[in-house]
Amino acid sequence: MNLFDNDLQQLLAPVVTALGYELVGVENIMRGGQTELLRVYIDSPDGITVSDCGQVSYQISGVLDVQNPISGHYNLEVSSPGLERPLFTQDHFKRFVGHQVKLRLTEPFEGRRNLTGILQRVPNGNVVVVADGTEYSLPYEQIEKAHLVPE
Repeated sequence: MNLFDNDLQQLLAPVVTALGYELVGVENIMRGGQTELLRVYIDSPDGITVSDCGQVSYQISGVLDVQNPISGHYNLEVSSPGLERPLFTQDHFKRFVGHQVKLRLTEPFEGRRNLTGILQRVPNGNVVVVADGTEYSLPYEQIEKAHLVPE
């Protein structure tokens, strides 16, 4: 997935988990070739508060200042995944089988780049979704962005 930054994920995961949270994912949003926004999603069984986000943001800022993985100015945003929870990994897709999802693909697949449908299964690197009565088996690598659709 394009928005899932694996290097930043690996850098930040130990910090977030050491604080007792799950690192759901990292979005590195770029404009004009430079990072404009670094969005970090965290979760916990008890939910996420503004205080939790502040604590994680403080710790992540320190790591980013020392490691300096992003050149130039950017804004850091730490938040809960919310009702429209983003799906970053195949494990996320497996966890939410049976839920409605919205997908944006890197390129059109059978004439469609955007799909909204029910997540059926996640076999062998594919994501199977039923949208508008048609079953689509989409290569995971072609998913640019995905999130749950609140019911």
